Amino acid sequence: MSATDSVLNAQNESPSEADIVIVGGGMVGLCLALMLGKACRHWQIRLIETFPFPTSGTNALYQPSFDARSSAIAAGSKDMFERLGVWHKLKLHATEVATVHVSDKGHIGGSTMTAEEYDEPALGYVIDNKWLGQCLFDAVSQLESVQIQAPASVSNIKAVSEGYRLSVTDSNDDREHSLKTRLLVLADGANSQLKKTLGIDLDVKDYQQTAIIANVGFSQPHCGVAFERFTANGPMAILPRGESGKAREGALIWTMPHQAVDKLLNSSEEEFLSRLQEAFGDRLGRFTRIGEKSHYPLKLYQASEQVRGHLAIMGNAAHALHPVAGQGFNLSVRDCALLTDTLHKNWLQSDSPFANLTCMQQYLRSRQSDQFTTIQFSHWLPKLFSTSALPAAAARGAGLLGLELLPLGKKQLAQQSMGRVGRRANFGALFER
Repeated sequence: MSATDSVLNAQNESPSEADIVIVGGGMVGLCLALMLGKACRHWQIRLIETFPFPTSGTNALYQPSFDARSSAIAAGSKDMFERLGVWHKLKLHATEVATVHVSDKGHIGGSTMTAEEYDEPALGYVIDNKWLGQCLFDAVSQLESVQIQAPASVSNIKAVSEGYRLSVTDSNDDREHSLKTRLLVLADGANSQLKKTLGIDLDVKDYQQTAIIANVGFSQPHCGVAFERFTANGPMAILPRGESGKAREGALIWTMPHQAVDKLLNSSEEEFLSRLQEAFGDRLGRFTRIGEKSHYPLKLYQASEQVRGHLAIMGNAAHALHPVAGQGFNLSVRDCALLTDTLHKNWLQSDSPFANLTCMQQYLRSRQSDQFTTIQFSHWLPKLFSTSALPAAAARGAGLLGLELLPLGKKQLAQQSMGRVGRRANFGALFER
């Protein structure tokens, strides 16, 4: 089945029921649809997205762009994509992270972790979001059990007996139809309006900082090194980009107080690069260019509820993390995998209603430890290192030095970064059915 065949056209009558409806066709929504479709071909799955998807075959012409936004893919997520049968395609435009270098501006200490230390081919990978999305979309489009409805929007949701009823509007002709599902998944972003209509609150912690996102060029090859650097004004990271270690470009995430951002964004390219050079140092030689810049305020978002009977909140709608540690998407991949595993076991127990409250609470219990650890790791790492107060500065210097002196602590940090955490399930058998 082609991608165009799998996308429900507004001119066609849409089925009025589905076993699972996923609202939100971003990377997390696509991941979940792919996992669910691979796990059980008997489920009827609907993926609803506000924006149109690309037509089949366009990704064959994909060309990496200097300005493309990218994501850090942990080694654990790469393993998952291998089991799902998409890694062979994703890796065509993936940059291997062979080394992670952590440093603290103006203080002694530092830490370097290498893939060789942990007998891994790579600690992680950097992939353009557009390529990642296209590969996931193509894979989902081949699944007969998944129907993609786009562009379309959900205007209303209501809890009914053993499920939810949705009002769905096709954007092409503004027709509204009713859709019932046994499991509703909201993966429509941190500011999900549908989540609000259900009375699910959002716990927000404001970091009082802004993140500047851009790609940068430099004079020395990155050699597959990802840099995390902490300064008194805020943490920064540069991830390697380009399909070989000889490439000389990277993805910059630079955080700083709100009041410092406007002046920097309005500065000339020469001044911006000079400020960046002063903050980062010369580990990549001289910075030579800066691409298109974007920025957004940094906040930790957590939904007050992630599950109800026949309801799951996923992706940024469930938890949106500080970006410097690069953990947000990878945490969501693990959420999707455990939800799929739990639902499949629930489905095999025919005497238990599908996706009932007991099932959904079981999923959440299986995720609590990993979510807590990952969220706290992403939350406290930049807070500890983003201060010039003497006690904290001394502690962080000793902490970085301690990572080199205490291999166990360093290993735990590496395992967290690689996504080697959380309860394991037999996903190989599950996804290779």
